[in-house]
Amino acid sequence: MTKIFLAGAVAIAVMYAQPPPTNPPAQPPPQQPSEIVTTLTGEGGSAPRLAVPDFIALSPDAETAAVAKTVAQVLWDDLNFEREFAFIPRDVYSTIPRATSFADIPFDRWRELNADGLVVGTVQKTTGGLRVEVRLYNVRNRQMAFGREYTGANARLIAHTASDEIHQTQRALRGVARTKITFNSDRDGERMAGTIENRGVKEIYLADYDGENQRRLTANKTLNITPRWSPDSRAIAFTSYRRGGANIFVSNIFEGTLIEVTKGPAVGENWLPAWSPDGARVAFTSTRDGNPEIYIANRDGSNVRRLTNNPMIDISPTWSPSGTQIAFTSDRTGTPQIWIIDVDGLNAHKVTSESYCDRPSWSGPPYNEIAYSSKNGPGFDIKVLDLTTGQTRQLTFGEGSNESPAFAPNGRHIVFTSTRSGKTQVFTVSRDAKNVRQLTKVGNNEKPDWSR
Repeated sequence: MTKIFLAGAVAIAVMYAQPPPTNPPAQPPPQQPSEIVTTLTGEGGSAPRLAVPDFIALSPDAETAAVAKTVAQVLWDDLNFEREFAFIPRDVYSTIPRATSFADIPFDRWRELNADGLVVGTVQKTTGGLRVEVRLYNVRNRQMAFGREYTGANARLIAHTASDEIHQTQRALRGVARTKITFNSDRDGERMAGTIENRGVKEIYLADYDGENQRRLTANKTLNITPRWSPDSRAIAFTSYRRGGANIFVSNIFEGTLIEVTKGPAVGENWLPAWSPDGARVAFTSTRDGNPEIYIANRDGSNVRRLTNNPMIDISPTWSPSGTQIAFTSDRTGTPQIWIIDVDGLNAHKVTSESYCDRPSWSGPPYNEIAYSSKNGPGFDIKVLDLTTGQTRQLTFGEGSNESPAFAPNGRHIVFTSTRSGKTQVFTVSRDAKNVRQLTKVGNNEKPDWSR
């Protein structure tokens, strides 16, 4: 089930495999102790240099002190992820006297370290969980550039929320700290009963964007693969063999309901769902008419129509941000390449010409790009095609086999899988090929997708 803990400014959702309760309470806006009065800038047009020391524990107990350290560290990690700020290393903070409240912050000492901004926070235990106040100061003039108060039960979510709001107010950037990653995994080591091949079970998992809080969504001991977040991040479409063959299902996470998009013995095998930008339709691959082709249906399974019609294989659809085109993989000219087609089935054209390309993923604004897997000999690498310029850039360079890219909602990062550490694991990388991070470590984890 999904348990919602609501207290003040932050709603904490912990997801389990069982269905959640219906009609979860809405999240109220965060409280604001003061108005934003300034925007940080760095000297000479450079990125502002931030310091994020441990938060101040206002409750005199070890647990609150530990939470204060956690919130500060997670906030530092979240802010650093987007690389909009430069950071003063945390190992030099010990040279600065620790503040005990907002009233005794040693601004002059922080200025000696060339800090442009200073994040100071307090943590207090309450009957409902925690009360956390976060302030961002301009060190030069000691004015507050950002101030929020949060209450809730989850310290990490509070830090994620503060990071996203600081990025929005200070850099006009939509941060991804509160987003989620979904993927399928065989980590439970279970086997499917009654199958000739004795195939391993794969279930759908969810995790925070940084790999924390990994938990299972499905639990039906069969193959559940290729999960995709709906645009409102309240549902996941995926392929499941729970009825025998491969079919498309939609799990409405917060309502606890399951929709069969494809069903019945005459619909062939159905895989690789992809949501339209408005969440009203799902594109998918199906063999119902013989060869694998791309189809589109309403999210409830109605109004199914065939999009592609070619004697070769057409698979792996992904929608354009406008909802007017779909990119897909096809071998209709020989080797698999990335193609684009209008949603009315017209104007199909090839956009890659390499040895072997697969699994396209279309970014959202402000970019107009398609990420895909490109064969590099024995394995694959991740590449990105800029549809505006026609230029291609490479993000991975032969460290294992790298596949199944999917964009973050702000287009600045890509989640993908790689065998560089042995088994198939989930990684993230910035769109400029920097900041590679491993999210999973247990079992084989595949086909990731990033929530909106």
